Amino acid sequence: MWLINPRSSIEDLGKISFWKALAAEFIGTGFLVFVGCGAAVTSAPSQGTDAFVTRVALTFGLTVATMVWCICGVSGGHINPAVTVAFLVTRKISLIRGLLYMAFQCSGAVAGAALLFAVSTTEIAGGGFGCNGIRAKDGTTFIVTGTQAVLIEALITFVLIFTVFATCDSKRGDLKGSGPLQIGIAVLICHLAVIPLTGSSMNPARSLGPAVIRGDQCWNDHHVYWIGPMIGGAVAGLMYDLIFAADSSLRKLGDCLSGDDYDAEDDRDNDTKRAGRV
Repeated sequence: MWLINPRSSIEDLGKISFWKALAAEFIGTGFLVFVGCGAAVTSAPSQGTDAFVTRVALTFGLTVATMVWCICGVSGGHINPAVTVAFLVTRKISLIRGLLYMAFQCSGAVAGAALLFAVSTTEIAGGGFGCNGIRAKDGTTFIVTGTQAVLIEALITFVLIFTVFATCDSKRGDLKGSGPLQIGIAVLICHLAVIPLTGSSMNPARSLGPAVIRGDQCWNDHHVYWIGPMIGGAVAGLMYDLIFAADSSLRKLGDCLSGDDYDAEDDRDNDTKRAGRV
């Protein structure tokens, strides 16, 4: 299959830096859930108010920025399966790296939720516990339909992944400032917009962690928080990399779709060599 590069996948397993990257993804995602959902559970009495939305949005946005800043030099700072899928479909990482990143992100999210549960009071732990959902408190009245929720999650994840790819575009010379902060701002604005509708997950691992620990109604409509972000992330990654990236071209698109051993870095190196001969 065009997506699989067996050589690079196997080589990943033998590198110490690869296992450090997995540990970084575990820790980064764990603290994202612990801190972000911590803001949600401690704001439970005012849930649904502007103060609640603002507090939770700021916490998630700034936590993402902080964690990406801390680990981006080790793992790239994905801390989100949707980000990893986008990098996988654009062939910037190997299949093994992508699958293990997602496994460690999800396990880190569960660990973060478990830590939050361990330090929470019975009253807090018995509440919503930061779970995402599209139903009102009665469990039956839907705030938005399932289809609408999937579309919302896909769109806000598109914003996030589009920002990530723009930030990581090394060929652009017009970008200034902090890349992690720009990514955190993307998370912040999307949370401000749709927390009252879907809870603004834009990260399947973030939704999985509290659901595993809390259970009960946290599993209601859980598929929404995988389908939407994964689709939105993949579309955003492909669209930016193959159409809007500074080195995008029809030849790059053809190589990516047809080459069994396509490597984006090699492709950029060849572009540089060709430019030097002109």
